[in-house]
Amino acid sequence: MKILIAPLNWGLGHATRCIPLIRQYLQEGADVVLGGTGESLQLLRKHFPDLTVVELAPLQLRYSKGRSQVGAMICAAPQIIRFARKNRKRVDEIVHTLKIDTILSDNCFGVYNPHCENIYMTHQLEICLPKGWKWLESVATSVHARLYANYQHIWVPDNEAGELLSGRLGHPQKKDKRIRYIGPISRFSKSEPIATGDAQYDVVALLSGLEPQRSIFEEEIVNRYAVSNKRVLIVRGKVREPNVRVTHKNITLLPSLDDEALKNVLYGAELIIARSGYSTIMDLWALGLLYKAELHPTPGQSEQEYLAQLHQHS
Repeated sequence: MKILIAPLNWGLGHATRCIPLIRQYLQEGADVVLGGTGESLQLLRKHFPDLTVVELAPLQLRYSKGRSQVGAMICAAPQIIRFARKNRKRVDEIVHTLKIDTILSDNCFGVYNPHCENIYMTHQLEICLPKGWKWLESVATSVHARLYANYQHIWVPDNEAGELLSGRLGHPQKKDKRIRYIGPISRFSKSEPIATGDAQYDVVALLSGLEPQRSIFEEEIVNRYAVSNKRVLIVRGKVREPNVRVTHKNITLLPSLDDEALKNVLYGAELIIARSGYSTIMDLWALGLLYKAELHPTPGQSEQEYLAQLHQHS
């Protein structure tokens, strides 16, 4: 089997949660092709340097600096539509040239082909909108459903029952026969024993997401601990930058960390600060570290606001 795996380049979360699936497909003997763009594709390149890589349509979205992202997303709608259309054409070429059998798209709109088995992965089957816009949630959910109408399978990285990490987002009242709950997935194994870890940092902050909110969050953390005695590590989520360590007094900044080093500093920290993105929540859950996480939703991103509230007592 030859499979194209393509995560959306919207922060790093879509790429990180594809890592365990890529490993599994490789163990099963599949021929995996990586598709994408930007930081997400660069992250997968680092983990799987020997795999074939194809560039998909670029998507250069930015958040608003303010507390609401509704305006930014409305303005981005035409760009997202063009992105999906360009991906359709690009995928047609890739399928024909590389003889792809199966496509797995993690929210990467337009990445499907009528001659392939098509899988769409998402944790957000129900769209969550901010106050004042709740009346449009059903419309937004229907629009999203149209984007994955051409996929034969819908994978939700969560449990079907019991402990539900995605809450109502991944468990809509209206059922779709194509939905399969594959369980929470993480680049870290749930079976790994709890370790002492690397205790050189008291606080570890994990950054990701779109600009300018990523940089604003980084500045907030630096200001918070500038006059503190806490030893702070900020992992900036900048995969394409040279991995140069910058330390100023008690605060160390790194563009990125490999999985093993990241796991060790997370185990050793007293506090973990992160956005409440779903992939981050799955990683912390897999490591058994949600209890010491301080989750901060991206301002105006109602999905993250919902997830932060859902897991605030984890």
